Amino acid sequence: MKISFTFLFLMISSISFSQDNQLLITSHIKKLQNAKKYTLSIASTLGNEQYEFKPMKSELSFKEQLVHLGENIYWLSSTYISEIPNPLSTNKPDVKKMDKQAVLIFIDEAYEYAISALSKLDTNTLSKEFKWSNGNLNKFQFLNLIQDHQSHHVGQLIVYIRLNDVEPPKYIGW
Repeated sequence: MKISFTFLFLMISSISFSQDNQLLITSHIKKLQNAKKYTLSIASTLGNEQYEFKPMKSELSFKEQLVHLGENIYWLSSTYISEIPNPLSTNKPDVKKMDKQAVLIFIDEAYEYAISALSKLDTNTLSKEFKWSNGNLNKFQFLNLIQDHQSHHVGQLIVYIRLNDVEPPKYIGW
């Protein structure tokens, strides 16, 4: 009888943990969908001629910030979430040749790639660890890193927009 209760408890705990993991993935997908809308709104704010704007020579241009953000989304989503080669490793975009429309398409595709990767993610692999600069990170942490990194660059883009005397779009969050 004691074994039956223990087994039942473990089964219920396992189901609950699995549902919590699925909730985490669903929440991250929703966040990425809104981040995509907001980033595309930010990217649309400046004109093509302002895409080369840099607040300082040592900084990335507005366009370079956006492409870097997209490249990072592809890299983290493929290498650490899906555990497949980065699709950009053989087809890296040439930022110098990209105009505003090409950047908007690239950003849209980067977010869609990440959303697709998350929707296919096996929640049983979330605790899998990978070597990272000063230690290991698991997939939970990479999900947060994707969000954190893109938020960091969107914040920088807002400053670029304000430095061009343009009002940034209203924030789209969760």
